[in-house]
Amino acid sequence: MKRLNLILGALLFITAIHVNAQSETKNWSNDPAHSQLHFTVTHLGFNDISGTFDEVTINVNTSKSDLSDASIELTAETNSINTLVEARDNHLKSADFFDAEKFPTITFKSTGLEKVSEGTYKLNGNLTMHGITKSVVLDLIYKGETVNPMSSKKTIAFKVTGTLNRSDFAVGDKFPEAIISDEVRIAFNGEFTQPEH
Repeated sequence: MKRLNLILGALLFITAIHVNAQSETKNWSNDPAHSQLHFTVTHLGFNDISGTFDEVTINVNTSKSDLSDASIELTAETNSINTLVEARDNHLKSADFFDAEKFPTITFKSTGLEKVSEGTYKLNGNLTMHGITKSVVLDLIYKGETVNPMSSKKTIAFKVTGTLNRSDFAVGDKFPEAIISDEVRIAFNGEFTQPEH
């Protein structure tokens, strides 16, 4: 009887370890060298102009290997806007657009992921830009997991795309849609690794 109890106890202990390992929350941070946040607007109704925010930090917490329970937080430094034209960048940083001095960051905090198909999700969250917070729905494609042969680090990747209206955030109110489109297309491609302890 004692032996049976010992065996049952050992099995329960092993099962508990397995369950805890399966449900352990993992933190992932974006690799800046392999992550880009792009935006695109239409100029004069017929020409696309793109730019990036070069200083972006994203943290992902998840306990599932398919990312389906992930919480995602993003912070972009407004002053890091880059359209490859210095005069335009300075104008975008001014009070006419992002007012970077008053609003130094753009933030996004997820509120949930809805699975559409394998590896494809609707990403719901709150976006704060120019001092205004709005709920947004974006598309997320999880690319999977691998080991980076250069760093030997476990690496995951995903892509986020979507559209926003700049008028919802009072960005560039002085400039009508005939000059700069209200619709802004965004795209993020990123790789993530776990921070070293």
